[in-house]
Amino acid sequence: MELGISTFGEVQPDGLPWKAVNARQRMKELLEEVKLADEVGLDVYAFGEHHRPDFVISAPEVILAAAAAVTKNIRLSSSVTVLSSADPVRVFQNFATVDLLSDGRAEIMAGRGSFIESFPLFGYDLSDYDALFTEKLDLLLKINQSENITWNGKFRAPIPGRGIYPRPIQESIPVWLAVGGTPASAVRAGRMNLPMALAILGGRADQFVPFVDLYRASAQKAGHDPSKLELAVSSQFYVADNSDQAADEFYPSYEILMNRVGRERGWEPLNRSKFEYNRNYGPLMVGNVEEVTEKILHQHELFGNTRFLAQLVTGYIPHAKVLRAIELFGTKVAPAVRKELGVTHL
Repeated sequence: MELGISTFGEVQPDGLPWKAVNARQRMKELLEEVKLADEVGLDVYAFGEHHRPDFVISAPEVILAAAAAVTKNIRLSSSVTVLSSADPVRVFQNFATVDLLSDGRAEIMAGRGSFIESFPLFGYDLSDYDALFTEKLDLLLKINQSENITWNGKFRAPIPGRGIYPRPIQESIPVWLAVGGTPASAVRAGRMNLPMALAILGGRADQFVPFVDLYRASAQKAGHDPSKLELAVSSQFYVADNSDQAADEFYPSYEILMNRVGRERGWEPLNRSKFEYNRNYGPLMVGNVEEVTEKILHQHELFGNTRFLAQLVTGYIPHAKVLRAIELFGTKVAPAVRKELGVTHL
């Protein structure tokens, strides 16, 4: 099983149209984080796209290109690329460029997005939410498979036999479908025989077992071998030298993020008691090395996933402590998980 990190690049908004001091510093920190993750032997690092003042990454391909220059081995992915509001031609070109810069380490994690700001920003109608994704995914996959494209669709101008360049160093760029629990998404990923990345952010992990079963059953029904499917599971994550320290350092950022989003979506407010319940009984992975290792292994028992992505929530955690969490993940947690699963890491 591959082990890696995903981040949305939380930032404390500068609140100014100029002198984006916090944003500049956060970008530097993100590059330090991915560089350390590579050095401690993690397998993948993923940067998520958002178009909000509280997240600094709106163009993941750009920071992935910067990450390619400071890393050697780690795979570089988005988490996610909001494909519904993007041009698949430019998405492919940007990631092919990252692939060339990184000697073949680029991946695309495509999704519809958990936030909707990009739709009005780029002139799309939310009523076309699924149709946009379906059409653009079709075009992206065709570009990934063939250098010259003839294509027609509803939302984009046709492509009359044009070449799409540059091409990647890989035979094709791995394209994952990022999903949040909608059954139709699992069916689509399985039917199309595509790797699926599942975010488990609430409830109980075992509640998602039928969803993963649906993914594999849909692949089998479409004539694919479900044993060859790749599955990533992502959960919010923070590890420290002891359990109480991890909870105390992580909670302030988590509380601010979840209540900010919760106010927009009508969720009940999060407090420390609910946080501790989620930490002990839910998918939230916050604790010492032994605790988070046990939870990663428990998820693997449930899902048989081929990848685990630790989603960092770090908006108000000092950068040195974030680096310590990455160090512990790479040097303590990852070796323990690999040993238990019998995985040889080069």
